[in-house]
Amino acid sequence: MLHTLDERITVKRKLADCFAYLRDFSTIEQWDPSVFSARKLTAGPIAIGCQYQLELKMPGGQQIAMHYTQLAIKEQELLVLEGRGANFTALDTLHFKAITADTTEIHYRAELNFQGLSSPAYSLLKPILNRIGKNAARGLKQALEIPDTPKQRFKDRISDHLLLPAALNFGRRGYLRQARKSHANRLDGKVIAITGPTAGLGLSAASELSRLGATLILIGRDNSRLIQSAKQIMDFSGCRKNQLSRYETDFSDLNDTANIGRQISAEHPCIDVLINNAGALFNEREVSNEGFERSIAVNFLAPILLTKVLSPSLHKDSRVINVVSGGLYTQGLALEDMQFCKPPYNGSKAYARAKRALLTMSEHTETAAIVHNMHPGWAATPGLAKSLPAFNKALSPLLRDSRMGADTMVWLASAPELANYRQTKLWFDRHVHTDAVLPGTRSTKSDIEKLRQWSNDALFKYLKPKEHGQFPTQESADFQFLSRVKGVN
Repeated sequence: MLHTLDERITVKRKLADCFAYLRDFSTIEQWDPSVFSARKLTAGPIAIGCQYQLELKMPGGQQIAMHYTQLAIKEQELLVLEGRGANFTALDTLHFKAITADTTEIHYRAELNFQGLSSPAYSLLKPILNRIGKNAARGLKQALEIPDTPKQRFKDRISDHLLLPAALNFGRRGYLRQARKSHANRLDGKVIAITGPTAGLGLSAASELSRLGATLILIGRDNSRLIQSAKQIMDFSGCRKNQLSRYETDFSDLNDTANIGRQISAEHPCIDVLINNAGALFNEREVSNEGFERSIAVNFLAPILLTKVLSPSLHKDSRVINVVSGGLYTQGLALEDMQFCKPPYNGSKAYARAKRALLTMSEHTETAAIVHNMHPGWAATPGLAKSLPAFNKALSPLLRDSRMGADTMVWLASAPELANYRQTKLWFDRHVHTDAVLPGTRSTKSDIEKLRQWSNDALFKYLKPKEHGQFPTQESADFQFLSRVKGVN
């Protein structure tokens, strides 16, 4: 039984951008509501013969697999793919035509052939198939057109303050309910530095940013893993080897972090986006060789220091994205015990406190760049499985995968609608959210000033004179820091 879907859409987007977005068929998961996930199986650049694996949504929450092959590519004119499922095949054809310099018509045609389908069954299925086609066309149009700058929604404010509704959206449910999931804005010529790109959220974000054409600076603590992640990124995006550079550093070693930042700044005088994604949760209290509790060093001091050292390479339109955690909702600043010296030590609390400090200091980061904060929700990553195995196991059916968790990170780095948005806010699922709800979690002006002074003192000796900016003088900073590890006096 043959059924044909035939849809035309006109979008306010250049033909080259539309073609570049759809050239990689795995982006279908971002615009077709009937597709749960899609991935490119063939490593490297898109070419005839590329293979894709799709998981289609079915009634009742079931998913079925479908395998696609790229049959034809005619630059900025035509894409043809053949799909095969358990009992049906599909021939998908996309024609592209420029209407004006900034407007494109896309003709989407899918010929579906069902084996063994009776006429009565087809009669029932036909309206469902037609609706699927129209939803896909509508989703594609929305994916390609640039929306207005998002504002905080009233329903999000209410949900945030009620806590439970907000927490329910931290899992995959929240991501799947998003109206927009597309990443269609090219980043050719843009330079993006990202920390922690070897697994989980960082690897997913780096891969998607590379697919958009960005040149990536990968910063991690294990060179062998950086080499492996670079290969995975090239396999995913088809980018060239010279579009990736690697820098090894241990973020619990602040002197090493500062030095690698200076090397990066010297070799990359213009950085368009810095993503402070690296983080770690330690179940036991550990102190670095420099005398810092490792959670506060890795999750707070290191990103603040790296941003400061890279500031010469950041311009007024650069974006700094600090990845925090939904766990910060439970914690305020612990100014009397910044390094969690008072027992008993709790790794989750230490992590959340450090992320609260990072969020608080983001608005006061001394850089010309625009600073954003985001949290990824609950995502199934290697880090979560290692640090919180019980939580990971209990909620595994509800957790996001890493691409879902990285979605807002990629959007903040690429969205043109944020070009003039200079406020420092907390973003989740591409919308502004309240960052303090529970009593004791909101920071006062006095708290912020104490935190600023504490971090300035902690980082002073790792900065060169020209990097200090508004940091304190040597006399005020030379206070034998390790004798005050318990916090602000």
